[in-house]
Amino acid sequence: MSTTPDVSVVVAVYNTMPYLTECLNSLVRQSIGLDRLEVVAVDDGSTDDSGAELDRFAERYPGVVKVLHQENSGGPAAPSNRALEVASGRFVYFIGSDDYLGDEALERMVSYADEHDSDVVVGKMVGTNGRYVHQKLYAETSPDISLYASSLPFTLANTKLFRRELVEKHKLRFPEDMPVGSDQPFTIEACVRARRISVLGDYTYYYAVKRGDASNITYRADHLARLRCTAKIMDHTAALIEAGPQRDAVFKRHFEWELSKLLLDDFPALPVETRRQICEGLAVLLEAYFTDGLRDATGVKRRVRFGLAQRGAVDELTRAIADETEHGAPPFLLEGDRAFASYPGFRDAGVGLDDLWYEARETVAGRLAAGTKLESAAWEQDGDELGLALKLRVGVTGDTSSAVVALAQGAMPKTADKAGARKLPKDALRPKAAGEFTREPAGDGEGTLLSARIPVEPVRAKRGVRVYVDVAGTTYEIPVRTEGLPMPLARRWGRTTPHRVAASPNPKGRLVITTAPLWEPKLGVGARLRRTLSRSKRK
Repeated sequence: MSTTPDVSVVVAVYNTMPYLTECLNSLVRQSIGLDRLEVVAVDDGSTDDSGAELDRFAERYPGVVKVLHQENSGGPAAPSNRALEVASGRFVYFIGSDDYLGDEALERMVSYADEHDSDVVVGKMVGTNGRYVHQKLYAETSPDISLYASSLPFTLANTKLFRRELVEKHKLRFPEDMPVGSDQPFTIEACVRARRISVLGDYTYYYAVKRGDASNITYRADHLARLRCTAKIMDHTAALIEAGPQRDAVFKRHFEWELSKLLLDDFPALPVETRRQICEGLAVLLEAYFTDGLRDATGVKRRVRFGLAQRGAVDELTRAIADETEHGAPPFLLEGDRAFASYPGFRDAGVGLDDLWYEARETVAGRLAAGTKLESAAWEQDGDELGLALKLRVGVTGDTSSAVVALAQGAMPKTADKAGARKLPKDALRPKAAGEFTREPAGDGEGTLLSARIPVEPVRAKRGVRVYVDVAGTTYEIPVRTEGLPMPLARRWGRTTPHRVAASPNPKGRLVITTAPLWEPKLGVGARLRRTLSRSKRK
């Protein structure tokens, strides 16, 4: 083995059997070779067989696997720091002791770092057993990315290749008073100070494992511990990056992820004092770092929750989360070209939160889809003319004059099952007269009831029923959900050319109208072939 290994792999270990065995096996079988590899594993007071397993590997791979044992420190920071004091490789790489590497991971990363003079190399990571790993950063390989103009802030784990010269020059270490997130200050500072950061998306370098018992430390931390640790991360980052767009680019992650997760469905069930402390802690961070730019770029759901927390409106915040969990998003109030989400505290002088916190500036297709449902459906026939009479609840109030119910013509498009911002199709079937389309506020104040009679034409077709609603100047197409509502029975209509029509939910529960002739004249071979080819093209 050479005097200086190319890479030292740091493994902080605490009670990770049997995952530890796969982790260590993935290291000693690396294609880079044992002569270029050093593994420094620190047993942080394990009470299972992890310590013995480390010793077994050290005995089997002398000079390659180095094992240190210490009393439990309560987190991965202290054992990682101790390993850094021992590591001697040109590069250092950190791996969770319940995770494992692809066989060529270290060789590929070291080679790329040498070729491009990179101080930090990020190799593609994937989650296993349900572990979520943000993937946008790995869309393509790049020798030089920016912390401020890429998705790197959403990938701040220390599971990267770092040039050890960088680590020692700036004395980078892990804060030992943080039970969770202690790798972020290290990673952020390394990326701020790096001459070049590279990303490799051409191979699966790292497999992040979610344990079957969800005992990873990240999943165990309570709300107040996560809040405290996030505050330390943000304060450390603020000391490295001056206020402005670059700092905002990094903090976008912390507001969208770490801090938003403190205000999820479990918040109302927390003790009152815990909820109060969370709001107080959030208020400090929001006041210090939630710039106007970050606020305006944040979706209305998160923005309102942050605003209520900042104002100390614990009761209103609790009600906003509980109501949305139980009943879905509140309806939008439309006022001209502006739309406001009517969460608790809206225009409440006691809360004192400006309207702009409640204003929807982002796409709201999903929220509209969640608040739109079918109330009733029935066939209405006038002579030979047949129509589908619908009553829909739409999650908007106020100026709903632009709401239209339509039945799209022709074959079902791929977008028929997805809500989105789209124009009303020119060939859509829709109510012909004002008397066939009415709007009225829902009796409970939760949205608007739309009644419409949509004509049905005697053609062979399958059509999806959609609502088109203008919100803040954008027209949204929303598929109509049936939600188990009984559908009117299929029926026959038409004297000259009898047809059959049926209204039913498709596999995703969206309302679809199917029409077809009751019988068709017999066709010759050529005509049947032409019809078959025509249908194939439509598909």
